Amino acid sequence: MNISIIGSGYVGLVTGACFAELGNKVICVDNDVKKISCLKKGVVPIYEPGLEELVKLNLKNKRLKFTSSIKAAVMASEVIFIAVGTPTLENGEADLTGIENVARSIAQNMDGYRLIVEKSTAPVETCAWVKKTISIYIKKGRKFDVVSNPEFLREGSAINDFTHPDRIILGVESQKAKQIITSLYQPLNAPILVTNIKSAELIKHASNAFLATKISFINAIARICDKVGADVKDVAQGMGLDNRIGRYFLHAGIGYGGSCFPKDLEAFINIADKLGYDFQILKAVRNTNEEQKKFVLQKIKDELWVIKDKTIAVAGLAFKPNTDDLRNAPSVDLVKALLEEGARVKVFDPKAMGKARGLLKDAIFCNDLYQAARAADCLVVATEWNEFKELDFARLKKMLKRPLVIDARNIYDPKLLKELGFTCIGVGRGNG
Repeated sequence: MNISIIGSGYVGLVTGACFAELGNKVICVDNDVKKISCLKKGVVPIYEPGLEELVKLNLKNKRLKFTSSIKAAVMASEVIFIAVGTPTLENGEADLTGIENVARSIAQNMDGYRLIVEKSTAPVETCAWVKKTISIYIKKGRKFDVVSNPEFLREGSAINDFTHPDRIILGVESQKAKQIITSLYQPLNAPILVTNIKSAELIKHASNAFLATKISFINAIARICDKVGADVKDVAQGMGLDNRIGRYFLHAGIGYGGSCFPKDLEAFINIADKLGYDFQILKAVRNTNEEQKKFVLQKIKDELWVIKDKTIAVAGLAFKPNTDDLRNAPSVDLVKALLEEGARVKVFDPKAMGKARGLLKDAIFCNDLYQAARAADCLVVATEWNEFKELDFARLKKMLKRPLVIDARNIYDPKLLKELGFTCIGVGRGNG
């Protein structure tokens, strides 16, 4: 099919490259001219495993193009995905300005039937507004359909998530729309759930809110474990073996971050408030997540007593491994808190150093973890990169002023590190 993806951010770029790989002709659009210029050369502005190779391959095979012209994309495509950002406003609402502007531009440039697919994470009833906006600005006689197709891409594994999805959610209103959009996804051989539009819109927020709830729940359990001497890893495993609960997202640590969970949770709370429902569970999830960052900071204080003038090494800045995304990263909040307390903070992340320099100007950026650990009073593990799990601990011990590790992601066995001469303080490992 001829497809256009309006918005070449994380979701749009991955979606466009993967659809091109399936054999479609794809045009990715963005109003950032500099970004488009880079993408035309195969230079990808974000780190996502395998994405740059996929973009280069499909550019070479002429299945993937980039432009800053919405008009050119709309004229050349039958299916148009809206994948622009929906940042959070100060009041917690999602900013839908980008979606509205794109909907108007699509309407003004259509010369025949188009299927408009709302891919951006947006509140329920957004598709109704997209439909209304297009109806206002469209030329008389032009036909179109609007579909809701929420994305479930995880940073660090987005290409695999697209090509091997757990499910594909499609909210449709007409048989024609259903036929086109299901045909587009047919090659993936994945379970397809077709619902009405509002149900599809709610599924994304409901899913992310539930996953965030699991994380905050196990972090709350970790607080109890520290108080009584239990190990949250054992508790989580025991819970997860129950098929009704499952093991996924039962990992205690410093809290969740990224571009999805915090934003979607805030938006869902706001949606519920507007509908007259006080979603107290989600407000507690949000509060627990914020408290977890303070909990880890307190663990550092408990070991070092006075933070001021101490040297602290922080391993990992991205909100999760296999990405360079720093949006709402708990590690960034932790580093800022340590700096405010007067600490000398040395940092290292395998992929996020470039982006972090603008956010953490007072931190000391190091070339590797050992350099960060040199003469540090403790090492704080804030992102669970695989390379941090395979350290030369004998070398690390020589680097540190004191063999103290605050494992805010629970990637180490405290007993094993104790045998190696370290004090290892985890989250909910019974050492509070």
